[in-house]
Amino acid sequence: MKAGEKRKEEEMIELEGPLGKSDAVNKENVSLERELSTLRKNGTIDSFCLYVYGLVLKEKGSENLARTVLVESVNSYPWNWSAWSELQSLCTTIETLNSLNLNNHWMKDFFLANTYQELRMHNESLSKYEYLQATFSFSNYIQAQIAKAQYNLREFELVEVIFEELLRNDPYRIEDMDMYSNVLYAKECFSALSYLAHRVFLTDKYRPESCCIIGNYYSLKGQHEKSVIYFRRALKLNKNYLSAWTLMGHEYVEMKNTSAAVDAYRRAVDINPCDYRAWYGLGQAYEMMGMPFYALHYFKKSVFLQPNDSRLWIAMAQCYEAEQLRMLEEAIKCYKRAANCNDREAIALHHLAKLHSELGHNEEAAFYYKKDLDRMEAEEREGPNMVEALMFLAQHCKSKKRFEEAEVYCTRLLDYTGPEKETAERLLRGIRHEKLDVEHFPP
Repeated sequence: MKAGEKRKEEEMIELEGPLGKSDAVNKENVSLERELSTLRKNGTIDSFCLYVYGLVLKEKGSENLARTVLVESVNSYPWNWSAWSELQSLCTTIETLNSLNLNNHWMKDFFLANTYQELRMHNESLSKYEYLQATFSFSNYIQAQIAKAQYNLREFELVEVIFEELLRNDPYRIEDMDMYSNVLYAKECFSALSYLAHRVFLTDKYRPESCCIIGNYYSLKGQHEKSVIYFRRALKLNKNYLSAWTLMGHEYVEMKNTSAAVDAYRRAVDINPCDYRAWYGLGQAYEMMGMPFYALHYFKKSVFLQPNDSRLWIAMAQCYEAEQLRMLEEAIKCYKRAANCNDREAIALHHLAKLHSELGHNEEAAFYYKKDLDRMEAEEREGPNMVEALMFLAQHCKSKKRFEEAEVYCTRLLDYTGPEKETAERLLRGIRHEKLDVEHFPP
């Protein structure tokens, strides 16, 4: 089999298409399948040969039989993690996972935790790893997997704490550190990301993870061409390194090279069709090309895979708002989902208020402007959104004869120096006149 795989690799290099794909196959698989099938029927096959038989069946496309054979392999010898990993790749639904007839063993718990993560059942995965941590309390692997689950739940503060502890326990660790660099990138921690990039470069600069971390560092500095060089270097070291394809796609989007971005994202989804970031990236790229129907198709795929990420719902809502679509009611539904998914930037509330106002739903608009205003006050944020909310609420309350509320909003607008101050003064004069009319001529 090894000789066949080597020849297959050589053919793949020679026959690669524009996206790095090829139809090369291991020609030894047919004879291997025949021989291993006979051994299994005779009952003379061991767990490792069952594992190889499972690999052959998986490559052939006989997934059901491959699952059965791999289950037999791990039940016979539970310590072969490679067999568990191949079995996990064949469990694409929770129903398939639940149908497996696995013996009870602590390796089964590791398998379930890992499979839950791949099935986007992040809370279940986290619970399973925390249960395992009680037994394997000093395991860096378990700690890293807990960080991964928290990362997928977007608990970035917790992830940062876990990785800092991991680095204290294992200063030369490179595994999973690319995920840590993603967190530092998202939080714009320049100095911490610079330190991490320097650290991994000195430890082992020829690791795909190291190249991705350095790529993230240059991306945060705005040096996108240099960033792409390092992501390409990561792919030379491991052409199936998913993060590198996705992150390189992001860089091409920043460079406005949409065709290269689409190619990179398509490679990522070929490697892992469950990578929501790549589908989201494809949506962004097609949106940039002014093709909202295509963009919407890819955004829908991304939210199906990651329904609790507010950014994906916001992207889909903005797509519905595009000039070619103008499906505002659908956009409102998406913004509502985003608002219920812990929208940290409070983008959804502001857009919900604006859309309801545009559609003439003034009560709903007032409700969302008030929620947005309360959030901005709680976070001590100022800016044009606050002015817009105060202005709408002042006018809405005046039209509803809620003069005291309207006066409060107008008084706050007087603190600003732009045209909003003049509008507030005019509204206050109007409110006083209307109050006098009510007092002199009660209904």
